[in-house]
Amino acid sequence: MQMSERQQQFSGTGDVRQGQEIDTARLAAWMADHVEGFAGPLTVAQFKGGQSNPTYKLSTPVQNYVLRRKPPGILLPSAHAVDREYKVITALHGVGFPAPRTFGLCMDNDVIGTAFYIMDCVEGRVIWDATFPDATVETRGAYFDAMNKTMADLHMVDIAAAGLQEFGKPGNYFARQIGRWSKQYLEDPDAGRVPSMDKLVEWLPANIPPGDETSVVHGDYRCDNMIFHPTEPRVVAVLDWELSTLGHPLADFSYHLMMYRMPPSTTTGLIGNDLPALGIPTEAEYVAAYCARTGRTGIDNLDFYVAYNMFRLAGIIHGIRGRVIRGTAASAHAKKSAEGVEMLADLAWDQARKCGATG
Repeated sequence: MQMSERQQQFSGTGDVRQGQEIDTARLAAWMADHVEGFAGPLTVAQFKGGQSNPTYKLSTPVQNYVLRRKPPGILLPSAHAVDREYKVITALHGVGFPAPRTFGLCMDNDVIGTAFYIMDCVEGRVIWDATFPDATVETRGAYFDAMNKTMADLHMVDIAAAGLQEFGKPGNYFARQIGRWSKQYLEDPDAGRVPSMDKLVEWLPANIPPGDETSVVHGDYRCDNMIFHPTEPRVVAVLDWELSTLGHPLADFSYHLMMYRMPPSTTTGLIGNDLPALGIPTEAEYVAAYCARTGRTGIDNLDFYVAYNMFRLAGIIHGIRGRVIRGTAASAHAKKSAEGVEMLADLAWDQARKCGATG
């Protein structure tokens, strides 16, 4: 079967991109002192994917590793917190959730130029297209069920048992997140203003639904941020925890659910596909499966949650646009991604209108 465009663009590794090189000798010396079982020689390649934190494959004769680092250059104060990624991955791996094993965190900029951490290179498949084009009609539903189960398992993790009580502030998650992304949007003048974003900045905080819950949330849970078993419809690792915190599980789930309301041209979207013909569950079926796994009878205010998440995603991509303009974007495909801010903001405003927003 022909590989999808996104699969071709983002799969695998390539040469290290200009401006993101690593001093292999200094890194190998650090790993020899800090990574149990490390033995060189060490070779470095860069993964094609990754818009935010540059990600590298480290190969040795004995074992392969993955390195995630802060990008070089001028950064927003709260962005690219690799130490937080390292903390949550280490904790979740320790309680049996499919997060990679970690080997070490380095906050010393003198080693490779920015802070980084090293984790296991988990073998398997990253799927960059939410239609799972290489799966059969008979197996696609199992892949969706695996994603659904893994997210439900994350939201059911005992925060105290994982040692993550201090990983975030419990309560008022939507208000805090809307405030955070609004501030980041408004304080990045390089990327410009977007009319729908301006309206959402005003509307969202005034229309937050009642009720609150707290769980570990991933923050960017998509099919392309997980590794599937080499041959089975099973999630063996969840990746890219930069936006993880303690937060509202329905914010996390509805972000993942956006795939049902997004066009394929922007992200891992499903709009325009014949889901039953593909063997993919409908949005209602997917919501019901998550609710059954987490003890819910349903999800009220789903349109608000999706509007919030589309706003948040537009804010993230707005930040990528700013980094493209400043020359610090980590991915060769960042410029193309940054072109989608207006479309995403308009989609978010369309969801808000379903909740009664006017203007």
